[in-house]
Amino acid sequence: QVQLVESGGGLVQPGGSLRLSCAASGIIFRLNAMGWYRQAPGKQRELVATITSAGSTTYADSVKGRVTISSDNAKNTVYLQMSSLKPEDTAVYFCNLERGSLARPDVYWGQGTQVTVSS
Repeated sequence: QVQLVESGGGLVQPGGSLRLSCAASGIIFRLNAMGWYRQAPGKQRELVATITSAGSTTYADSVKGRVTISSDNAKNTVYLQMSSLKPEDTAVYFCNLERGSLARPDVYWGQGTQVTVSS
């Protein structure tokens, strides 16, 4: 019903920048929020940033000041601008979309895009 396609990952040196994009398609109604999560090898998936349909944003403490989430509602696309990247930011980054009931939303995930921060 909802498809999420991420792009923009890759290899970047420490201190560098990357911009991830996530385009949503399909039946999108009662959108609550979109966001980015990441999962490093051997670790659990963790929140990076979210943005609600009203434009409110939330960031993980580990990325505050270095990451900006934004959205283009007309294109059903969410972006993650990352700067001052660190090796510990290396992970697979997943796009997330929640819609419907706030209590029990429908949750969708993208396939993930690899971000590697290394010299």
